[in-house]
Amino acid sequence: MGAGPDGSATPFSREVVDRHGRLLRPFQTDDDMWRFPGAVADVDPLFLRMLKAYEDRRFDSHPGVDPMALARAAGQWLTNGRIVSGGSTLAMQVARLIDKREDGRSIAVKLREMARAVRLQREFGQQRILDLYLSLAPYGGNVEGVRAASLAYFGKEPRRLSPGEAALLVALPQAPETRRPDRFVERARRARDRVLDRMLLAGVLKPEQVEAGKAERMPVARRAMPAFAWHAAAEAVAADPARRVHRMTFDRNHQEALEALLRERARAVGAKISAALVAIDHRSGEVIARIGAADPLDNDRQGSVDMTRAVRSPGSALKPFIYALAFEAGLAHPETLIEDRPSRFGSYAPVNFDRGYQGTVSTRTALQMSLNVPAIALLEAVGPQRFFSRLEQAGVRPVLPRGEVPGLAVGLGGVGLRLNDLAALYAGLARLGDMPALIERRDAPAPAAPRPLAEEAAAWAVGDILAEAPAPEAALAGRYAFKTGTSYGFRDAWAIGFDGQRTIAVWVGRPDGSSVPGITGRTAAAPILFDAFARLGPYAPLPGRPDSVASMSNGQLPPPLRRFGSTREEASDTRDLKIAFPPDGVRIDLGAATGTMEPLPVRTTGGRPPFTVLVDGRPVARFGAQRQASVAPDGPGFTTLSVIDAEGRSASVTVRVE
Repeated sequence: MGAGPDGSATPFSREVVDRHGRLLRPFQTDDDMWRFPGAVADVDPLFLRMLKAYEDRRFDSHPGVDPMALARAAGQWLTNGRIVSGGSTLAMQVARLIDKREDGRSIAVKLREMARAVRLQREFGQQRILDLYLSLAPYGGNVEGVRAASLAYFGKEPRRLSPGEAALLVALPQAPETRRPDRFVERARRARDRVLDRMLLAGVLKPEQVEAGKAERMPVARRAMPAFAWHAAAEAVAADPARRVHRMTFDRNHQEALEALLRERARAVGAKISAALVAIDHRSGEVIARIGAADPLDNDRQGSVDMTRAVRSPGSALKPFIYALAFEAGLAHPETLIEDRPSRFGSYAPVNFDRGYQGTVSTRTALQMSLNVPAIALLEAVGPQRFFSRLEQAGVRPVLPRGEVPGLAVGLGGVGLRLNDLAALYAGLARLGDMPALIERRDAPAPAAPRPLAEEAAAWAVGDILAEAPAPEAALAGRYAFKTGTSYGFRDAWAIGFDGQRTIAVWVGRPDGSSVPGITGRTAAAPILFDAFARLGPYAPLPGRPDSVASMSNGQLPPPLRRFGSTREEASDTRDLKIAFPPDGVRIDLGAATGTMEPLPVRTTGGRPPFTVLVDGRPVARFGAQRQASVAPDGPGFTTLSVIDAEGRSASVTVRVE
């Protein structure tokens, strides 16, 4: 084994554990063993009492060698002419387990064991002796140590053991290969029962405990080691193979419940279907569950592919961020009317999913119904490149086909994103515009600060709209802000949503990218999303309306915000209106450092008066033919200035106020 004098060089299984230290997934050692460090504090005290009573009754008082046991063994040797029992103490057994170079029952071997046992106990003490025994005792096959044995035979940690379980774990190391219950169940049963009888005589167990222990069912097969967070655990170990214990932010109870949910639902959807899920506590950015496949061991469903990391088309799942940017820029308001009619944007003519049109609707309704034409009209006004850049600035890495630049198709899924990216983006909406860096490992460096995704008012408005989206059948409406998406050709079904505490993103489809006729985000992914929220515990209310957001009807809006021109011809005229000052991207010193900020002048060219000026999406001033006004930014930092003319044309710039 190559162990040090106290077993310190013994290779142990690497572990991936959850936020509470519970085992998610262990990995075999390089010598293909299941072996975990043992500790007295982690084992049922009943087992320890039984172990001492059976193996080393005077463990707490002798110096590593028990003279009385040795005298008994010597008497048996003289009487029988051979060694019947070696009088081995736990310290002597540990000495043998640490150094496996010597084996046998000769007097010379026993003397060397005794010398090492005395030295071990003198140098390291009784606690360390017990810890080493709990770590190294053989339990048959490639299982060593009490913890590995308890997981392999009982499927649980050894912190709480029944009398029968404890007795079996005491008995097995005496003859680990010939008493293995998965191969020799009757031998194992007899050995267990002998231990129970001895415990009755020693006063460790009561008669009723012995009777109950003997009545317990014997394990007849080895159990699989825990294998939760399959892909995330493997990823963590690959990133830092020298670390033995990897501490994740996951919650094993949530991970286990959601893995069962995805496995069940993927099978119900059909053959070769997989599913993936990411659940985040968006208050901190900590990932509480990540599932890369419905069944990692199912080759038909390509379970080895981690779909939380796969780049896929998001379908309509990016639409909320188009609306957020349009609200922020002052191009629209949730109650702005917009046209959903056949429209052409150059050579691009989007159609709705159902091939129908709704006519004039509010932008609120347009987003809730996931209408394509209004979304593309808003994206054209915002600018595809600006929209794409905002995603990148927030830390997301959207993927375009080689050689292409962002176009209007980005708004309907013409870009590649990962499930993790979508989860982080929606977490940004849930946090009213600040997108957190996702955290999976508790032993990783401190996460980056949240990145700006949208202004508070715009983010809240989008969340408020999504909270009123029609819920799946039999689900409670109004509790979660959510959006679904379906990629072209029915290849990917998405559902992403949040409440006041958690954000969950779900993907359903085939990992190879082949079509699944009829699969949609609403029918395949949304029911999983709502069930996932239910399995995570009590509902957390969505945030209330911020002070920065005024409740306004369409009639109360400034005239330019009451109706949005949705056709390409109308949108092209927005180039006539420009903000002459300040230029886009400039830094402007208004004296913020002195505590008294000067007003910011705004001047326009083109367009038809009167003009409405918006600061970060809020109307703050109106002016006419003079084409200029002064406005007061909220404070230092980035500020978006927008101007809308009498016919709804708009222009925007973003400046840094100092």
